[in-house]
Amino acid sequence: MEKKNGLVYDIHDRPKFGQLLVFALQQLLAILAATILVPTIIGLPVQMPAALFGAGVGTILYLILTKFRSPVFLGSSFAFLGSLGTAVAYGYLGIILGSIFAGLVYIIIAIVIHFAGTAWVSKLLPPVIIGPTVALIGLSLAGNAMTDIVEASVASTHSGYNLLALLCGLVAFFVIVICSTQKKFKMPRLIPFIIGIVAGYALAAFFTVIGTAANVDYLKIINFQPIIDNFVNADGTFKGIVAFFNYPDFALIEGIKELVTGEAQIEGATLLNWGGVAEVAIAFIPVALVVFAEHIADHKNLSSIVGKDLIADPGLKRTLLGDGIGSIAGTVFGVCPNTTYGESVGCVAITKNASVITIFVTALMCMAVSFLSPLMAILRTIPDCVMGGVCLTLYGFIAVSGLKMFKDVDLGDNKNLFVVAAILISGIGGLTLQIPYSDQLAYNDAGVATGCANVITVTSIATALILGIVTKAILTAIEKSKLGKEDGEEAQAEETQADEVQAEADTTVAEEQTNE
Repeated sequence: MEKKNGLVYDIHDRPKFGQLLVFALQQLLAILAATILVPTIIGLPVQMPAALFGAGVGTILYLILTKFRSPVFLGSSFAFLGSLGTAVAYGYLGIILGSIFAGLVYIIIAIVIHFAGTAWVSKLLPPVIIGPTVALIGLSLAGNAMTDIVEASVASTHSGYNLLALLCGLVAFFVIVICSTQKKFKMPRLIPFIIGIVAGYALAAFFTVIGTAANVDYLKIINFQPIIDNFVNADGTFKGIVAFFNYPDFALIEGIKELVTGEAQIEGATLLNWGGVAEVAIAFIPVALVVFAEHIADHKNLSSIVGKDLIADPGLKRTLLGDGIGSIAGTVFGVCPNTTYGESVGCVAITKNASVITIFVTALMCMAVSFLSPLMAILRTIPDCVMGGVCLTLYGFIAVSGLKMFKDVDLGDNKNLFVVAAILISGIGGLTLQIPYSDQLAYNDAGVATGCANVITVTSIATALILGIVTKAILTAIEKSKLGKEDGEEAQAEETQADEVQAEADTTVAEEQTNE
């Protein structure tokens, strides 16, 4: 039976054990692609299990610090990709140090909020700013989802666009939509993503089997190579026990190796030095300050879904503290700084399952799966097109949630209209801030200097948010200045009128005294 807030399972509800495992698996599948993608992008694909383990650790710490009142998963943050690019150059110690800098920013802001309250946050980020920012989070990810949905996971002689891959992705999408909206059966409404992924995967496997038998590359949608590589070495020999059980390469262990050996454990990296400390600090701290706003956006969005203001309870200071410490721990025991995931929020919203115990079990499941080599290999075979179909629903829901946040804002008022326009257009257009912090130049293959090699890149979402805040501040200042001037003129006119009335009264009294 649904609650008053529309949820099937509220924050403190506990589903039955069997259902709980299925719900947790669904959350894992929702956050999986993004969580393991970050280490691949920064050139550390072997660290995907560590990223998953670190996400689990970070999420558990977040739940503890928020008193198990905020049902959201923490995963590898895309906002720090540029910063991680700088940190990787200084090995695992650079990565760990960067996460510490970013986490400390959150912790410091949490302390400020503890003493100063949250009124200034609400004033800085009203619905006219936070709404389009949340919408932008979903809209900015749309390109990634639509790129994935038309691509097979097996490289072929054909172009990247694959019509059969699109079919598999759309099957996953429509199955999720149908399961989520039908009223007859309760269970499909709670696990639409699992059913959708299974349906899309089955169709992709069907095409792949035919393509393999007929030797037609275009039909090969799924890449089963990760499963083969999990059991067999390059020379064809069996891998042994590691084919079933292996431990992730934690950043902490690799960092200790760097301290002991005096050499960076990442190919091409140099050991962290004082110059590197400064570079890493400059790369991480400004980004963390801006990502703070994304943290608020996620929690306001989640608050609207669960029907409870999470900014008030458990409180912004606790969510920030949980995010900061969870991010540091997630890197030390994994490899990437973490952040609250829009995919997780979308999963909660669509399934109407806000049970925080589901998030807790998902975290434990991530940690367990990172040690189980066959399961990691199977999860890596889920084709991009199927995950693209899944993300079509998740990212779309995030975008719509943001639009709903400012539905009551008067867009007939040009001040509000320009603020929303500044955020949406600059964000969708991909405007970023690239701030150079050294005079070292980067060169292309022809040896021509292309600009500064070391820059702080502020993401498009963060840039759009800054632009929206600045636009609103300028328009508000002008409006106040105009109102102040008008109020001053009105007050002066009233004062003059009062003086004239008083003067007339004084004259009348004087005349009466003279007559007497």
